[in-house]
Amino acid sequence: MLQTPAKQRSEPPSGGGGTTAPARSAEAGASRGLDYFNLFVANVQTGFGPFIAVYLSGQSWTQTSIGVALSVGTVTSMASQVPAGALVDAIRNKTRVAAFSVLVFTASALMFAIYPIPLFVYLAEVLHGVSSCTLGPAIAAMSLALAGRFAMAVRLGRNARYSAVGNGVGAALMGACGQYLSERGVFYLTAALTLPALVTLLPLRRFAIARSAVQSAASEVPRARVLNVLADRRLLIFCGCAMLFTFANAPLLMLISGTLTAGGSNPSLLIGACIVLPQIIVALASPAVGRFADQYGRRLVLIIAFVMLPLRALVFSTTSNSALVIGVQVLDGFAGAGFGILVPLVVSDVAARSGHFNLSLGAVGFAIGIGSTVSTSAAGWVADHFGMRHAFYFLASVGLAAVLLAVFAMPETRPDPEEDAGAPGSTGGAASAGS
Repeated sequence: MLQTPAKQRSEPPSGGGGTTAPARSAEAGASRGLDYFNLFVANVQTGFGPFIAVYLSGQSWTQTSIGVALSVGTVTSMASQVPAGALVDAIRNKTRVAAFSVLVFTASALMFAIYPIPLFVYLAEVLHGVSSCTLGPAIAAMSLALAGRFAMAVRLGRNARYSAVGNGVGAALMGACGQYLSERGVFYLTAALTLPALVTLLPLRRFAIARSAVQSAASEVPRARVLNVLADRRLLIFCGCAMLFTFANAPLLMLISGTLTAGGSNPSLLIGACIVLPQIIVALASPAVGRFADQYGRRLVLIIAFVMLPLRALVFSTTSNSALVIGVQVLDGFAGAGFGILVPLVVSDVAARSGHFNLSLGAVGFAIGIGSTVSTSAAGWVADHFGMRHAFYFLASVGLAAVLLAVFAMPETRPDPEEDAGAPGSTGGAASAGS
């Protein structure tokens, strides 16, 4: 089982003077394993993105039927966020949770590939939605177990870098597979990529065994009450920020694709470029963003990331120039790097020592799900009734509301090393986050 050592939780990194060479070797191997696990999982998740709609269209599914299938996955994911987080908190062995989630991805991909009838497609969407909600918290808990609270930002930066690389590589591989082999082959490739993902979990398992004695000592610490954790003002405000940001961000590419189509451009190629460019920025910038959050605080990173969103929306409202549209996506890369790192990082600051880290992460995920689910319909309605430009203005206003909430209401959550080390029970509550 992967569980955070108590000393690592309660103290900032000190250079590892008291750590034995085998323990350092196991930790280094586990850290590399987590890097590559993020990479391969991102490869796998790419197969469950836009390729599903393309594949089902080739299987004579109507657009309505495809929309229903995708909605099944979205609703399942939203409904599973908080229960999945609570489940991951309750299961001490996070590597087993991660492995089980990946195996469910394998089954889901094979259901799509072998027999894409409605029953199997809907079941695959349900399984994928639930397992995505257990995998994310498991990765965050393993990251917290490896890095501790005081190195969590840097660890999350590494996670984001490898995930971005995995997304880019996965999109290229699966795009080539669909183009030159078959659309069905995309899902066989997705299933195949789950195997190396499982292999990368082995060093994490060895690390857990090497720390088993410390884990046993840390596991005895009582947990905080669930309602006290979920009612934390910092967590509630962050949920509001996350929901507003996602609401404003989710429909932007959908709207810009309509603008480009109306202008006579090739939307598929340009949208592909709009997706790949931010991933490159995320891969390059994420480690620096993590270090910046450690040095200057979470709140400043959150504000900078949020400011990028209304700027993008305003530029999109004034132009349909394809080169400018693609160039502005650089801002999305910086926003994605900041927000992607801050979601588990702020939750770690607030709830890592409570024993309900993953439950709290699920609450933020639920808020994000609400924002992304409602926003596409709302933005589409505004575009239909008032025009595309006013839809961009609407999303820019919501993005500005997220900025203002972060500026005037969101407190700083970065832990104080001296206060944390001296706090009663500082060695315990955190340990349960990675248990």
